[in-house]
Amino acid sequence: MLFGGLRTTILLFAIAWIGAFALALILVIVRATDYRVCRWSVDAFVAYHRNVPLLVQVMFWYFAMPELLPEGIRFWLYDHNAEFCLAAIALALGSAAYQAEDIRSGLRAIPGTQFEAARALGCTYMETMRFIVVPQALRISLPPLVGRALLLFKNTSIAMAIGVAELTYRTREIENLTFNTFTIFGIATVLYLLGTFSLMAFGSWLERRATPGRKERHHA
Repeated sequence: MLFGGLRTTILLFAIAWIGAFALALILVIVRATDYRVCRWSVDAFVAYHRNVPLLVQVMFWYFAMPELLPEGIRFWLYDHNAEFCLAAIALALGSAAYQAEDIRSGLRAIPGTQFEAARALGCTYMETMRFIVVPQALRISLPPLVGRALLLFKNTSIAMAIGVAELTYRTREIENLTFNTFTIFGIATVLYLLGTFSLMAFGSWLERRATPGRKERHHA
């Protein structure tokens, strides 16, 4: 049961992180445009998800959002693990707001002359962002993005509030059956630590690969 919960936790984290990262990139690109309405829309999205507790967001998506959907889609969700799907959406949206701010900080660190030079060479706005600006911003933003990934992995435990059978949910189930509180929560703690340490190690490796010359300076 524990390893089944851990598998659900990893799957929930992976889906939510991919969705959050993709959405964060879109938010950053839209926000960097000259259209005031786009900037205001992104600001509103970020402000909502950064100021409303994540637990409230998850419960809103599970209890309120299905009521706004057409009946056919709502019943399809209920027949296909609605708890998992809606928890993944809520976690992805909440994490995307923070990741967008991290990438935006990296974007501000890039000199505006690079953007101007790319446009002078004939690159479109999207080509400039895709091939020149955003890759550099991601490299600069890598450390805080790794931190956001760690936080998202731990926040998957919030999904137990709507019945997602992830690691914390399974831990509570086993504890209620066996009353062996110390052992079962101790094992769950170790599993969470292994997950976070693995993410930290992967983040460190990725940062070394993404930073030219860092490995050489380290050996020197």
